[in-house]
Amino acid sequence: MIDNNIILRVKNLKIQFFTTKGVVYAVDDISFWLKKGETLGLVGESGCGKTTTVLGLVKMVPTPGKIISGSIEVDGENIIPLSENEMRNKVRWTKISMVFQGAMNCLTPVYTVGFQMMETLQKHKEIPYAEAKKRIINYLKLVGLSEDIIRRYPHELSGGMKQRVVIATALFLEPKIVICDEPTTALDVVVQAQIINLLKELKKKLGLSVIFITHDLATEAEVADRLIVMYAGKIAEIGTNENIYGNKKLSHPYTKKLIQATPRLHKKVDELSFIPGTPPDLVNPPTGCRFHPRCSEAIERCKKEEPPLIEVEKEHWIACWRIN
Repeated sequence: MIDNNIILRVKNLKIQFFTTKGVVYAVDDISFWLKKGETLGLVGESGCGKTTTVLGLVKMVPTPGKIISGSIEVDGENIIPLSENEMRNKVRWTKISMVFQGAMNCLTPVYTVGFQMMETLQKHKEIPYAEAKKRIINYLKLVGLSEDIIRRYPHELSGGMKQRVVIATALFLEPKIVICDEPTTALDVVVQAQIINLLKELKKKLGLSVIFITHDLATEAEVADRLIVMYAGKIAEIGTNENIYGNKKLSHPYTKKLIQATPRLHKKVDELSFIPGTPPDLVNPPTGCRFHPRCSEAIERCKKEEPPLIEVEKEHWIACWRIN
């Protein structure tokens, strides 16, 4: 049965990197979905597989990485069998686009902003120059930038302005899905708030479905409708904001630690928790639950058997033997 409210569905996705040290199991058999008009948050420590997952969604996993198995359905079509030309012409930036981490790394310093946006637009769509320029200006205005930005070079823009340019570029081919990979990284807190508010406004105005990646649970609490908590290439928990932040009894031990480590306005620094140890080596991941070497609640079964992702309440899934 097809759910018309689901715009993206990922099933049993596996992405591996073939290195001289061995195979890195970066994303290991994960499944999730994205509904029309929702923001899905993707959280976890560095190296847990967040960015690799979303690069897989646009088939841009860097060498020596490779999608091994699974399916990625965009509007009901599995895009994994598509060739590079088909992805470029039919999917990337037209159906699903991406705001990459660090805007200053996305813009070439020797070309003007207008030249780079024009090149991107005309590579994907046959459109007269005058019409293309008009569209670029309209989208720059949509993200709060003036028309004269098209004549300026990246080094003439602030960090927040560069990020707005990248967001405008991700939107001007009118995709329905936008991936934001830590879009507020390296920005000061005031500009971070401006970018987050901008994304929320654009989502509402354009009817976008958004995947928002961050390691900051406080940010996700404000932005996301649902959350996916990842650890060591696996999904530990999926739930709504209410499930994740409101129900302490039904929560994965890893999620609990992440929340306890998040600074709060009226919380003393010495009250913050931390997760002992380090994330595992994904060339040789632990048996059973991958979090068990760092988990204070682990039982013997956790060391031997991998827990399945089980629905513990409506729209709330957890992979933990303590709960399942």
